[in-house]
Amino acid sequence: MKKILLLILLISKIIFAQEVIDKIVAIVDNEIIMLSELKVRTAIIATQRNLNPDDAKLMKTVLNSIIDEKLLYAQAKLDSIDVQDEMVNSELDRLIGTYVQQYGSREAVEKLYGMSIEKLKREFKEDTRKRLMTRMVQQKKFGSVEASRREVEEFFNSFKDSLGMIPEKVTIAHIFKNPKVDKRIKNKTKAKAQVILDSLKNGADFAELAKKLSEDPGSKDRGGDLGWIKRGVFDPAFEAAVFALVKGELSEVIESSFGYHIIQLLDRRGESVHARHILFALKSDDESELNSIEFLSGIRDSILQKKNTFEYYAKKYSDDKQTAALGGELGTFELSQLDKQFAKVVFSMKKGDISFPKRLQLNRVTYGFHIVKLIDRVPAHLPDIDKDYQTIKQIADYQKKEKVYNQWMKALRDKIYWEIKL
Repeated sequence: MKKILLLILLISKIIFAQEVIDKIVAIVDNEIIMLSELKVRTAIIATQRNLNPDDAKLMKTVLNSIIDEKLLYAQAKLDSIDVQDEMVNSELDRLIGTYVQQYGSREAVEKLYGMSIEKLKREFKEDTRKRLMTRMVQQKKFGSVEASRREVEEFFNSFKDSLGMIPEKVTIAHIFKNPKVDKRIKNKTKAKAQVILDSLKNGADFAELAKKLSEDPGSKDRGGDLGWIKRGVFDPAFEAAVFALVKGELSEVIESSFGYHIIQLLDRRGESVHARHILFALKSDDESELNSIEFLSGIRDSILQKKNTFEYYAKKYSDDKQTAALGGELGTFELSQLDKQFAKVVFSMKKGDISFPKRLQLNRVTYGFHIVKLIDRVPAHLPDIDKDYQTIKQIADYQKKEKVYNQWMKALRDKIYWEIKL
């Protein structure tokens, strides 16, 4: 979070000074690279790697990276690579979905960027199209490039003394349960919302109550104001309710996938509405958390008593639907690749062990509890061409692709016009 805040501050300073310092620093084909873009990209990389954003060498490296991207885009245009709107929109949905998972809600993302999701998609659309075009031209050039068995063996024989140790790896699975928001919690939350609705109907100030009570981090500081948003952006239940209101009207207590809302329509223009709301989120309590822990403990006992397998219970009960169909298996990882929450659990486990229930925080607002099974543990060891063939092949593949890429980029720089203006 500190890095994110630092990054926002750096970018804000760059944007604030942009009128004074902005200029063209490079031209690639018909594309220009502005100093502001270079500084923003350099600031992002410097923040990620704890480097000095004003370092001239770093800035030069970043500039060359941007030039390479523009060259790839120019080649994509020469190759008549076409990216349909459906693909762009799908990628944007994936990108926004990643942000929502990272920051906890659509509202939190809107607050972070200072614009609606719809506007965010518009702002990112052309850059996303270009990125997909460059990705496709790279796939066309490198998609089938890989080292043969002979090349992998030659690579291993040449570099085995410098490959170092193969890190310790673990294969893990889990059974995940979300604490259930039951009817008791829903009734309690709805009743709270109804009390506030009655207060609003009796003349209470909507904005003040939203600031005090709303659990929507993206709008509560603005008195619940959501701004102007087009049809198709809201949760379906919320949208049906807001578009049924007349200007100035308060809704009844409305349930959506986020919880319960009180909505007021401020204005409407065709298929766009300006509304505000107070959100009462559905949150699990101590009782529902204890129920999840006890349920997982019961599953663990059943597995240890050999009543059925870990895979059976994962498929039947895990709320992680992506891994449930795989018997809960998450994959094989180096210990350094594991999230701290997982690493702490599996650190002292032996092959076949199943952990006691542990809390798992998925993002800022979503959490649950899980039990983890250590399927396999391979200690750190010197590389072996037979045991570690796939790992060694990945390194050999990367080296081969890098060699082909560098040759290709040199050819592109000879073929396509580019010039540095710094």
